Amino acid sequence: MKLTNYDIIIRPIITEKTMNQMALRQYTFLVHPDANKSMIKRAVEEIFGVKVESVKTMNYQGKRKRVGLSFGKKPDYKKAIVKLTEDSKAIEFFEGFGA
Repeated sequence: MKLTNYDIIIRPIITEKTMNQMALRQYTFLVHPDANKSMIKRAVEEIFGVKVESVKTMNYQGKRKRVGLSFGKKPDYKKAIVKLTEDSKAIEFFEGFGA
């Protein structure tokens, strides 16, 4: 399956912790589970027009949830923290959220 840049980057993760990381030029995204670090780096650089220094990825298992007697499971997901270089511009998408 061929992934496009917009398939790789699903959405940004906006939490209090990720807002504090933006001061360190680190941005957090929910990414496709099959995407590797080089694919994520290329996608962020092409979509936002920035220079990426490093990418850290984390895989999460979905939690089990119970409703009455039946059990279900939330989907597994992958998260990526992207660090920009010092001479790179900031990602404009996050500018309206503060920090």
